[in-house]
Amino acid sequence: MVSGKRPEVLAIIPARGGSKGIPRKNIRVFSGAPLIAYSIAAGLQAETVTRTLVSTDDEEIAAVARQWGAETPFLRPAELAQDQTTDLPVFEHALNWLAEHEDYHPDVVVQLRPTSPVRPVGLVDEAVRLLLDHPEADSVRGVVPAGQNPHKMWRVNETTGQMIPLLQVDGVAEPYNAPRQILPPVYWQTGHIDAIRPAAILEKASMSGEVILSVKVEPRFTVDIDNVWDWQRAEWLVREGGLKMVRPVSGSRPWPQRPALLVMDFDGVLTDNRVWVDENGREMVAANRSDSMGLNLLRAAGVPAVVISKETNPVVAARCKKINVPCLQKVDDKPAALKAYLEEHHIAAQDVIYIGNDTNDLPCFPLVGFAVSVADGHPQVRAAADHVLSLNGGHGAVRELCDLIMERIK
Repeated sequence: MVSGKRPEVLAIIPARGGSKGIPRKNIRVFSGAPLIAYSIAAGLQAETVTRTLVSTDDEEIAAVARQWGAETPFLRPAELAQDQTTDLPVFEHALNWLAEHEDYHPDVVVQLRPTSPVRPVGLVDEAVRLLLDHPEADSVRGVVPAGQNPHKMWRVNETTGQMIPLLQVDGVAEPYNAPRQILPPVYWQTGHIDAIRPAAILEKASMSGEVILSVKVEPRFTVDIDNVWDWQRAEWLVREGGLKMVRPVSGSRPWPQRPALLVMDFDGVLTDNRVWVDENGREMVAANRSDSMGLNLLRAAGVPAVVISKETNPVVAARCKKINVPCLQKVDDKPAALKAYLEEHHIAAQDVIYIGNDTNDLPCFPLVGFAVSVADGHPQVRAAADHVLSLNGGHGAVRELCDLIMERIK
């Protein structure tokens, strides 16, 4: 490394296409963005990282990665994307490819695993700076206090059934009977962050080397997604945990304490954004009955709703009449219509929630207290929203939002 020159820090996100526990896991929408987007954001938002790329064997994953700002200069060979493939050959391939094709040789390599999306702000920079400050170290690894103390663990002789302590502790005769407070603290490695010197990978054939330093992570950030239950727990944590974490979407404003109005787009929110057209040009759309039930419950709780739509088709008015929701239709200037409606009904903007799905909804987001996107909203909409739902437009997204609002006003 040249003195005075900014260190070249390469973040690599390994993401193969053949996930078995949760199919297509890496690009499945997780709390409003593809799972992989959280690790990409961790690289892009870190001050020390100079380059962020995804190593994948899958064209679709590569396309999603590029959409969220990562580089995909190569596709990983299929033989390096098997169930039993370890990290080492994946990182060897990436570093060797970059050296051969770009003459690129980073000073530090950062591994950001997609399955650990809940990262504290600043964690990546902390790990990189720790490694750079300690030239004797080969790597830095994220750890959390172990949930189970190995000093109270056993091996069992399968022939005799006799139990044998897993570990001994100097000065403590029976650590398995001792209070945990007098036992040595132990830590569990997490998937949040590994910062590694390339020489450890290329010369020592190791993802850690011999001298490994620790960067401690608060246990509440511990998420490792392997199955559907992990996924659901992690989404709840992101939504309700109040964590200061790296996010690919904003999530910046709090929910209104007492919402006064729900404003909805129509197409892509109350419908699935598709349209059926017959030979006479007449159009039909698909809606979800659970949305109307949610809006009825919300209205009974004292929170009215209104639809503001650019659409001119009479199906909008017909559906809104059916679900008993006022409708402003044929609106070319949504922000102006929204402002006028709030002034006419004497509603404070900070008490309004707006739900949309496409870029023509974006100008309305700053005009209200809280902005929401459906799960399949345009990437710019998801990125600008304060909350992204787990359901798609026309598939119960409005009902999901109604339930979330009612949970907060009970």
